[in-house]
Amino acid sequence: MTDRKKDHLDLAFQAQTQQPLTGFNYEPLFSGHPTNNGIPTLFNGQWLGAPLWISSMTGGTKEAANINRNLAQAAAEFKLGMGLGSCRPLLESKQAWTDFDLRPIIGDGLPFFANLGIAQLEDYIDNNRFAEVNDMVAGLKADGLIVHVNPLQEYMQPGGDRFRRPPLETIQQVLQLANCPIIVKEVGQGMGPLSLKALLELPLLAIEFGAFGGTNFALLELLRSDTPTQSKIDPLAMVGHTAEQMLSFVQHWVQDATVNIKTQHLIISGGIKSYLHGYELVQASPLPAVYAMASGFLAHARGDYAALRTFVQSEMNGLSMARAMLQLP
Repeated sequence: MTDRKKDHLDLAFQAQTQQPLTGFNYEPLFSGHPTNNGIPTLFNGQWLGAPLWISSMTGGTKEAANINRNLAQAAAEFKLGMGLGSCRPLLESKQAWTDFDLRPIIGDGLPFFANLGIAQLEDYIDNNRFAEVNDMVAGLKADGLIVHVNPLQEYMQPGGDRFRRPPLETIQQVLQLANCPIIVKEVGQGMGPLSLKALLELPLLAIEFGAFGGTNFALLELLRSDTPTQSKIDPLAMVGHTAEQMLSFVQHWVQDATVNIKTQHLIISGGIKSYLHGYELVQASPLPAVYAMASGFLAHARGDYAALRTFVQSEMNGLSMARAMLQLP
């Protein structure tokens, strides 16, 4: 105790704060410290240990196998949902299959989703090869398919794909042809109110925000391109909507009696910097929601599992305390 009190004296001036976080009311009187970490959350009829989703990250690289195994182990241990990175390599070759074949690690009963881009799905539909997509999802024993919509990324990417028709039309066709639930996501720019309305009116399992504020893949592709392009960043790479903005759009449409909401869940991602930020957005969601992070997981998943485990455990601990002590105004 003497050492602790000395620490208090030594650190008091470093522990000064300016403004409190104001998203919640702090109510310290009504709960003891939680003994169970996490917050049980229902997603697609499956119980998660917390409203936390491992967002789609990587596929088809030398590092992918180790990263994906670490992420799958975290999903299994902490009972989290997980989306794979782009599974496009699996449609072209079985060489990387073991990098994505994670159901044996995750186990049954937890959400696990394959992932393809809208451009690939457009091609497979037009060439009457969509059965290969269904076969891939079934082979992975995935619960469904995430469709990522990324027109700005493809536009900025050297040699990027060009969409022949509006993504909404392709998504509608996917819903007719797929043998599994569908999630639709952006990859870093988010979506405006009309795009969200169009998706909310479709029978999707979930919309993942992929909001502006996290990794900007349009900007990332610019940085991969030639020096003259880098020297003048295309302003299109800097447009988008934050998770807060997107949530307000969804709240508006859910309250609009003329809109027939068919989407079941939200996965709130893009610029989520901490468990408290994610928890606040989940609590404010008008639809059942989880929050997702990509870079936060990726930063800890590239080495051994111990670092990732410590990170996820801290998220679970923080969520437990947030539920015990905080309330939305």
